[in-house]
Amino acid sequence: MSAKIKLLPDHVASQIAAGEVIQRPSSIVKELLDNSIDASASEINLYVKDAGKSLVQVVDNGVGMNALDARMCWERHATSKIAQTEDIFKINTMGFRGEALASIASVAQVEMKTCTEDDDLGTYLLIEASQVRKQEPVAAPKGTSISVKNLFFNIPARRNFLKSNPVEWRHIVEEFNRASLANPNIHFKLFHNDELQMDYVSGDLASRVCDVFSDRKPEDLIILDEQTSIIKVSGFIAKPEFAKRIRGEQYLFVNRRFFKDNYLNHAINNAFEGTISKEQFPLYVIQMEIDPAQIDINIHPTKTEVKFEDEKNVYQILRAVVRKALGNYANSPAEANFDDNRFIHSQLNFSPRETHEDLHKSVGSAKPDWGTFKESYQQQRNQNTKNWESLFPKQVSIPSVDQVPESMLVPTEEISDVRVFFQLNNQYIVTPIKSGLMLIHQQAAHERILYERYLQALEQNPIVSQQLLFPKVVNLALGDELILNEILPEMGALGFTVNSFGKNSFVINGLPAELHLEDEQALLTGIIETYKSQQVLEDNKNKNVAKTLAKRAAIKMGTRLKPEEMNKLVDELFACSEPQFSPDGKPCVSKLTLQDISKMF
Repeated sequence: MSAKIKLLPDHVASQIAAGEVIQRPSSIVKELLDNSIDASASEINLYVKDAGKSLVQVVDNGVGMNALDARMCWERHATSKIAQTEDIFKINTMGFRGEALASIASVAQVEMKTCTEDDDLGTYLLIEASQVRKQEPVAAPKGTSISVKNLFFNIPARRNFLKSNPVEWRHIVEEFNRASLANPNIHFKLFHNDELQMDYVSGDLASRVCDVFSDRKPEDLIILDEQTSIIKVSGFIAKPEFAKRIRGEQYLFVNRRFFKDNYLNHAINNAFEGTISKEQFPLYVIQMEIDPAQIDINIHPTKTEVKFEDEKNVYQILRAVVRKALGNYANSPAEANFDDNRFIHSQLNFSPRETHEDLHKSVGSAKPDWGTFKESYQQQRNQNTKNWESLFPKQVSIPSVDQVPESMLVPTEEISDVRVFFQLNNQYIVTPIKSGLMLIHQQAAHERILYERYLQALEQNPIVSQQLLFPKVVNLALGDELILNEILPEMGALGFTVNSFGKNSFVINGLPAELHLEDEQALLTGIIETYKSQQVLEDNKNKNVAKTLAKRAAIKMGTRLKPEEMNKLVDELFACSEPQFSPDGKPCVSKLTLQDISKMF
């Protein structure tokens, strides 16, 4: 019987190993930026084409390499940063394991030019699928330039699993921002398809935060700076009134290395408790410095997870530092600026835009015939409405005067057979029905109404756009412009008139006729973030866009409604094809029967 176990060829083993480290173009960006940072570069330029699928190039002015090092760095497990086992537990550099460049070379075509300050000539290498095709001297400036072309050219199956250009570009931008925030002393530039997208000049962390988050100003930030015997915490958090309802502005670093940790994120969110609502997420960029021997960064192939030796104490310290900073801010009248409506509304967990007037515009102003919607759809709504009205008794049963205490008697002229609605905690609509009480989640219900309305508009008849008297210019985060361009046709059908106004800028000329909002910037940014978080298949794009806008435009919990607005909301809910559930599958309606009530007594 012949042996079944065999050693894999080197090129196959390299490609398998590359699957752990190189998952997409942004993985290459991370590894190359890490190497440039470790090379003591003061200026790093990143060039990208076709969202990294055609080209990822990093050019730095670091220390460079001689001819021997330039050749050896492409071998597996070749590194200058660790020499013995003990070195693994005192890592102070970014890249250290020596498999990144070898993994990249196994799945792409690579060119490198590098030169040290002491050498007159540099070294040029051409590598393809781990094979060195050319190595020769070349005139080159001090530093290193590495170009990675045609990622996964030799593994078509893996290339097919890459996402669309907007998605891959967004991942690249995220890696670029992480490296930039961790190293504000380095000048970073990002080019996409030969156009300069970002230029972060070297400076302090505060200016770098404002560069990365272009809608933030230094006065929006609260400084963190605490030294303990275990760890040093520094960085910035945004003031509570600037918290958003979307994630994406939360960054944790340890020893200049970005990492993800739900446990420590919970510590920061817990510190904000009482200053923002549960649906909001604060901005923070927090740098932690700790003895490398007390952490393990070698537990994940991409090095985005860190294990702390004393995690519980780090949690307590981090929460205490953020709470102290928030307390100092709240106790400072000059900083708190209690005349600012945004601060007051954030403390009350109530948005100034979420008023019953806006609901009346967005829900109550709809015409009974729905304007451009087809007659068949209206017939379905009418039938559903009749079914909903059947829940109510035909007449109100008035008990005998002898059976009711005098203090509880209601004047005869105030008794009618109309439906009665009232709000519970400004979150639920409650109304009596034949079998007891019906409770309606007002936000989920409004999402269902808007979702079906928008889906109908996308599939059949567009919604009328109302032109703005003064067009609004919106500046998007880097990478978001590609997402917006992807969904602009669908947004146009929903009544949005949005036009490009430069690299990351757009002009809003019109909004859906029934949508009345004060902050177009927040609306557009929220739509993009919600769309990205849905991550549905391309053939469900209409549903994704409809669900996204419905979630952003729906009234929120805590909004006070007038009786006629509640009546209109309930009528429109039960005219929907699926009134029981929101677009996310959450229940909109619940019943409390007379039997349930009787059991309480």
